[in-house]
Amino acid sequence: MNSHQEITYTDERLADGTVYRRYGDGRQEWRVRRGQHWVEWRDDRGLTGTDELLGRRIVKRTLTNGHARGGHPIVRYARDIGYGRTVWRQHPNDPRPLFASSPPAPLVVTVNRSAFGGRVGSVLAGVGASVLLGSIIAPPLLLSAAEEEELRRALEQQAASGSGGGDGGSLWDDGGGDGSDDFG
Repeated sequence: MNSHQEITYTDERLADGTVYRRYGDGRQEWRVRRGQHWVEWRDDRGLTGTDELLGRRIVKRTLTNGHARGGHPIVRYARDIGYGRTVWRQHPNDPRPLFASSPPAPLVVTVNRSAFGGRVGSVLAGVGASVLLGSIIAPPLLLSAAEEEELRRALEQQAASGSGGGDGGSLWDDGGGDGSDDFG
């Protein structure tokens, strides 16, 4: 039995520079780049939020129109594992599924089918990617503000050293290329 669910998606860059994302589970998102490591999104179910690339391939998703108990925003973390694949973790105290799975899977792997890396990732998944790439490493369940800031600093240092910021090759590049990451 798999410990994760896989959901594919495709991205389409629109004339206004935004990205229209279609998920294999039927959900749709419209995404707008708001900075080098920051994307605002809204979906067809009325949810809105932001995705922030922190560092060490960790993405922070914050729902801006949903609040958990005590008025705290709902935050989930993901890990970019390469080849257009990103692992999302379902928080055990949040009954709402990450995607349209019921019951919620503990881990959801999104696969970008609109990019070369995503197609390679799909092929790898079909032939047992865990054997070729290692086991799926779950993202953190929670991070403190200090841990998030440490990841942001690591990302800035990585970008300053010229080794890339972790979101290169996405649909947001000036070249308009087909990237394979889940951040765009």
